[in-house]
Amino acid sequence: MAAAVRSKFFTCIGKGHGAPAVPATQEEWEKLRSEAWLVQMCERIKKGDEELKHRLPVWTPHCAEFKDNHRAIADAITPLNRLMLDFDEKGHTDEIIAKMGLEFDGIMGHSTCQPLIPLLVEESVRGGTHVLVQLPEGMTVEEAQELMKQITGFEPDKAVKDVARCIYMVPYFHTRYVNPQLFEVSEGCERNFAPTSNEGEAASEKRLSDTERKIAPSEAQEGCELKFQPTFKGIPYSSIIAEYWSRTGGEPQEGERNVKLHKLAVNLRAICDNKKELLMAVMPRFGLSEAELKSVVDSACKDEPKGISKVMQTIIQQLEAGQDYNGDDDAPSASVNDSLPTVNVKALPIGLKESLVGIPASMHMPVLCGVLPIAATYADQVEVEYCDGNTHRLGLMSIIRGEQASNKSVVKNVVDIWKRQLDEEDALSRKREEEWKERKKSRKANEKAPDDPHVLIRLLPVTVSCSTLLKRLKNAGTHTLYSFCEELDTLRKTNGAGSWSSKYDVYRMSFDHGEWGQDYNSDQAESGVVKVAYNWTMLGTNGALHKCFKQDNIENGLSSRILVAEMPDSSFSKMIKFTKRSAEDEAKIQQAVTQLRSFSGLVDVPRLRKGIEDWVEEKRVEAAKDIDHVKDVYRKRAAVIGFRCGVVFHLLSGKDKESKACVEFALTMAEYCLRQQIAAFGEGLQNQLIEARNECQRYSANHSIFDQLPPLFSMDDLRPLKQGFCNESGMRKIISRWGRDNWIEKVDKSHWRKLSSETL
Repeated sequence: MAAAVRSKFFTCIGKGHGAPAVPATQEEWEKLRSEAWLVQMCERIKKGDEELKHRLPVWTPHCAEFKDNHRAIADAITPLNRLMLDFDEKGHTDEIIAKMGLEFDGIMGHSTCQPLIPLLVEESVRGGTHVLVQLPEGMTVEEAQELMKQITGFEPDKAVKDVARCIYMVPYFHTRYVNPQLFEVSEGCERNFAPTSNEGEAASEKRLSDTERKIAPSEAQEGCELKFQPTFKGIPYSSIIAEYWSRTGGEPQEGERNVKLHKLAVNLRAICDNKKELLMAVMPRFGLSEAELKSVVDSACKDEPKGISKVMQTIIQQLEAGQDYNGDDDAPSASVNDSLPTVNVKALPIGLKESLVGIPASMHMPVLCGVLPIAATYADQVEVEYCDGNTHRLGLMSIIRGEQASNKSVVKNVVDIWKRQLDEEDALSRKREEEWKERKKSRKANEKAPDDPHVLIRLLPVTVSCSTLLKRLKNAGTHTLYSFCEELDTLRKTNGAGSWSSKYDVYRMSFDHGEWGQDYNSDQAESGVVKVAYNWTMLGTNGALHKCFKQDNIENGLSSRILVAEMPDSSFSKMIKFTKRSAEDEAKIQQAVTQLRSFSGLVDVPRLRKGIEDWVEEKRVEAAKDIDHVKDVYRKRAAVIGFRCGVVFHLLSGKDKESKACVEFALTMAEYCLRQQIAAFGEGLQNQLIEARNECQRYSANHSIFDQLPPLFSMDDLRPLKQGFCNESGMRKIISRWGRDNWIEKVDKSHWRKLSSETL
């Protein structure tokens, strides 16, 4: 009879080399390997951050339990009859797997024909290979290492042998092979891991029982696939696949198995990074053999994925919205933003990709929306033809909204890197201007004032007066100015000082590169007319946004010209930790800035025009079907904003023609912009549309409704007639207007009487 299995412990996990080795269950081991922060750490180590390697979690494959969690040979309580073989040569994992014969037998033999059972094969952080094996009776550590050298052609690290040796943890997708026996600690498989003779120690070994030693190859192979639950963004692939079947007509029926599995693999490959081994692990079989499934996966992965498919993106967003992130370094709880479009970070060009380094996925869109206006500012010598035939400059304005302490500062940190070149240039210009002011101030009464240097200063505070703003615009010539504001409320308060200082009209003009100016009979105030080229990014709370965008600024078109982004809801969530960008990442952002500044003249983007034209028409049809006037208003400029974002993407990509990724990015930004504008301003615009319609059509639509009301009516009579067109507040305004126009008179608190037709 086989020895009883003790499933309580199978390994020990520590936070680093010096940390205690705490016994862990299979579930804890698997969960740790699925953490997003572990993936990020490993990516940074690959890029050369060697110091970070020593902060990786570790596990002890040779021992399941230590006394007082003290990882040392003398304190080993449950040593295991296992050996981790560590191959330092990079990039040979597939070759080692093939030479071990794992793809066929799932087991390998040695000269005495006793089974040497592989338990785990994984790729290390820097591309080496870890192979964990179960040692048979009579085989020493040195013999096993020599045998593996003969089989694979590579020599394992001979230092990896003692019972207290630890191995760095890697993400789950580094795992290439798992035997279910990895998670079993049997009474008969423990041993005191013997140090080699030159270490001057001796220890006895406990061997496998005869029954366990004689496991047949077929038994050892059975179930040797990944048994833990791999996840994408914390969502089990099994859940993603189940939702996929529900959206695509159900699981394969007789005669359609291969076709449906191929389509599933094509949809999954993007979220599996096109890794065949991960696809093989998560794909359902439906009776396919390993070789048949491998053929399906090979066919699906023949071409590189172009990004996550729409159906898969929808599935992930829906599943994300229903899940709670609770990892220390993960995103906060899902909010309404989880249903919004997201970008494929891997497809982003230089500059934009590095802007998202170390930032949780839930904040990617707010950061991009904050960065794109200053990126467009650098490309101020570029013109593009839009779908309607008009020529555009790259005018962009964005507001990043979120409650207090919602990490809006993450946007500022990225923008600060992007505006370094302008900071340096403006510092020199401001110094010249200050020197001119000093000379002007210190001149004698009869001395001629020094000439104004007309310096170019492009970074302005949002509190700039209209007079100074006009001066800066005149000096800028064809260049675009830029402002960054940490508190939207600052703008609201300064603009409230007087109607002459309100810059909301300037912002509207800047979107279309329109003309603006002022004329004063005074030397103290700047006069003139200029073409407005002025981009900005502002951060603010939802309350400040609503105060800035009251009725006038919604109805007059300013709201539709702004790219709005919302920070994820962080209520009651754990602290989010960000990782710093490397000097290399920051250098790439500066490279992107230089690249944008190098472009001038008309840039032709026919594919981008076609994609946006199709999108805006699609939204027109949607709005028409729903009689949604708000969507119909906002879709038009959301398309322009998405188009301009796509142009920035194209310029940064450095390609002659717009790529598919570029067009998809533009459409994503347009869709995101539309939804956010509707969420932020939709209700206000709807009320204004109703009010305007009632004013203009008092003898048409509303009069028709008025005619349908009984002589004595209440709100209960009006609601069915206006349902779906306006809310309760809008209906009360209609009644108020009827009363003001002497169409009705009030009878009591809830009833009104229609007056005679002669009065109307």
